[in-house]
Amino acid sequence: MITAGDFRNGVTFEMDEKVYQIVEFQHVKPGKGAAFVRTKIRNVIEGSVIERTFNPTEKFPTAFVERKDMEYSYSDGDLYYFMDSETYELVPVSANELGDNFKFVKENMVCKVLSYKGKVFGVEPPTFVELTVTQTDPGFAGNTATNATKPATLETGCEIRVPLFINEGDVIRIDTRTGEYMERA
Repeated sequence: MITAGDFRNGVTFEMDEKVYQIVEFQHVKPGKGAAFVRTKIRNVIEGSVIERTFNPTEKFPTAFVERKDMEYSYSDGDLYYFMDSETYELVPVSANELGDNFKFVKENMVCKVLSYKGKVFGVEPPTFVELTVTQTDPGFAGNTATNATKPATLETGCEIRVPLFINEGDVIRIDTRTGEYMERA
């Protein structure tokens, strides 16, 4: 059990038969009246974020979210299959449980598969990935203003903005949290 007074960012707990994760919290002690905890909590299954205040003495059962490293094997229509590297078991994950940043993942990459009581609700790709540029326009010397960029298509099919000196065939590092170009690999 966890009390609302012990809330910290990232803590998961059960409330109203749903699992929530603390996104933001603030302990408030007004001059008059009782203290309270103001929070932003995210429903880990549905992804919705709500704001709620709690009495610091309220108690909730702790929810244990399992984060397991699994290798992305292949996709078949709307299902994406991840292999457990210990048991070699394939776990299907539907496309709507994958985040927007999954577009940077290619086959055989290791991702964190998030589950609660055996039900998979999300996939976290690696923070940084290295991908090959498959199509981009050539950059021209002298054609540079501050931070000039151009569109580039990567081997996974997604499109991002890259600096003018990047050419087709270059391998670049991308931050999957922001979707931005980091550096040449």
